[in-house]
Amino acid sequence: MFLTGFADEAGAALDIQIRATKELGWKFIETRKIGDKNLATLTDAEFDEFYAKLDEAGIQINCYGSAVANWARDARKEEDFQKSIDEVKAALPRMQKLGTKLLRGMSFAMINGPEADDPELEKVIFRKVRYLVELCADSGVVYGHENCMNYGGYSYLHTLKLLENVNHDNMKLIYDTGNPVFNYRRIGTAPYPLQSSWEFYKNVREHIIYVHIKDGLALPREDGVRPEPKYTYAGDGAGDVRAIVKDLLATGYDGGFSMEPHLGAVFHEGNAKDCEAEVRYNNYVSYGRKFEKLLVDCGWKLQ
Repeated sequence: MFLTGFADEAGAALDIQIRATKELGWKFIETRKIGDKNLATLTDAEFDEFYAKLDEAGIQINCYGSAVANWARDARKEEDFQKSIDEVKAALPRMQKLGTKLLRGMSFAMINGPEADDPELEKVIFRKVRYLVELCADSGVVYGHENCMNYGGYSYLHTLKLLENVNHDNMKLIYDTGNPVFNYRRIGTAPYPLQSSWEFYKNVREHIIYVHIKDGLALPREDGVRPEPKYTYAGDGAGDVRAIVKDLLATGYDGGFSMEPHLGAVFHEGNAKDCEAEVRYNNYVSYGRKFEKLLVDCGWKLQ
């Protein structure tokens, strides 16, 4: 088992991400943003510098936290599908050089209304996700699907249906403890209640190979759309983090726990620049240390 995280929440520059990781005594980063770019959009010269700095620091990239098929890409739009294909194809050779075997991907944007469960749209989603999974598999990379604001994030039943229909050994689950807190449980008919992170987790547990640690509370909005998130330290919100971590440890989980605090930078909320650099950095390091304590409280012995 190992600890890692979205170190871009400590700071945009790679040097800051490395410093925060080393301060925590960790060896891994789940890379998402590098400045204003990512693993797929760096120039060749920028990637060479990225690689050299990591090598010198003794830090590895355990996962590429990509935007592939994410909440901003619509399965009904071929241009969005092509963007995901292009990102995968650009990232894979670099992942191979880095020795990174896991790509975080999703299952396209959520759609409001009855069309969300339209069988014909589902077929499109399954076909397109499988194609992306196959691209990864050809390079020995696992496509880790995250339960975010995407088709699989509608409910645990949708995630299981996605796995069944994509039907590929190189598709596994990245479970995010915090995302269910802010998403509706789209099972049955509207109005839908908010999801339970524990319920979601226990129904997909056998497919989980990696875990994002996030937590928070949901603040209702008058318009009835996705609740406003209030992010907290792990274990202080409604994400059932302690129960999930205890269960993972008790059932022999040996994968990674990746910190995604969102305390100082929420990338898809667009407010990352509003947080002072020192606060972002300290929040990330503090989050990691507090999670280590939570792990110990749950029975894990620090290495």
